[in-house]
This record gives sequence, structure tokens and C-alpha cells, in this order.
Amino acid sequence: MQTPPPQTDRTEPTDADIEAFEQQLGRPPRGLRAIAHRCPCGQPDVVETAPRLPDGTPFPTLYYLTCPRAASAIGTLEANGVMKEMQARLAEDPELAAAYQKAHEDYIRRRDAIEVLQGFPSAGGMPDRVKCLHVLVGHSLAAGPGVNPFGDEALAMLPEWWAKGPCVTPCGGKAEEEKAAEEEPKGESA
Repeated sequence: MQTPPPQTDRTEPTDADIEAFEQQLGRPPRGLRAIAHRCPCGQPDVVETAPRLPDGTPFPTLYYLTCPRAASAIGTLEANGVMKEMQARLAEDPELAAAYQKAHEDYIRRRDAIEVLQGFPSAGGMPDRVKCLHVLVGHSLAAGPGVNPFGDEALAMLPEWWAKGPCVTPCGGKAEEEKAAEEEPKGESA
């Protein structure tokens, strides 16, 4: 697969981004801070969440994958035993374990820059386990290649989930359709 390019800057979520998130996950966002990565189709596919939800509940998952097509493809990798294979390699390869430890440290550093969650792990099983490819891929998309080795590997195994176009059509698309309909010439009324 052609890997989606990393997004160099986090962006503030627009109303259309928030609506896309709601359509993608079927619920309003909680603790949404920024769009951490955009799918090549233009929609958010990874969001950055606050380390604590608005009610104060700790939420250690800084990067949350939102695209249902990407999530489904990652679920297929997990069901096919990719995590088990990665876990075995982690136990046998000291260089890989060191790189995964650095990914863990990067994740914690980025989260701690927002708010320290004392005693909470990073996410995805880091640094000792491979527990959730969704989190690892989200980290790779947000941080760019070379930061999370297992996120990068999983990302390279995925099909181009954006190839069929956007997974959702937020209000921006609806508003454009409505505007075009208003601009059409009106026929005579009967």
C-alpha cells in the first residue's frame, strides 16, 4: 500500500470534522483536542484526545483512530494473528524491543506535554506487549514513519482504505449539494 503521508501540523477540528467524527464513530467526540492526521480523502482518520475526558476520567489513548474503513482493515490484521506474530518478534529481537520502547516514550512524552497521567501506561500495549494495532497505527499516522515500528508495519499491510472515497460525508458535503440545488434555474410553477 502507498502509506498516507504524515500530517505535519495538528489542526483545530472544524464543525465538519466534528460531524465526520460523529458519523465515523456513531457518537459525539469526547475530549477532542485536534485532528492528528487526515486521510488522503480529506476526512479525519486520527484525532488527538485530551488525557482526561471532560468529566475528569483518565483517557490514556492520545491518538484515536476514527476511520471505520481503516479500523475494519486493522481488525482483519488482528484477527489474522498479526499481533501474536509481532509479540513473538518483540520477545526475540532486542533491537525491535528497543525501538518499541522508544515509541512508548514518544507516546508518553506527547501525552505528558498536554497533561501528565501519573501511573498510566501509554497505549496499545507499549512497551511490553502488542495489544491494539488501532492505537499503534494511529500513533504512526500522527507521528510519522520511523516512530512506532509495529504501527509502521501494520500500516504497510493495510489496503488503501481511502481509495473508494470518503467513509462519511459531513455537513460540508451536504451544504454544497444544497447550495447547488438552490442555484439551479427554477421552472415555472403549475
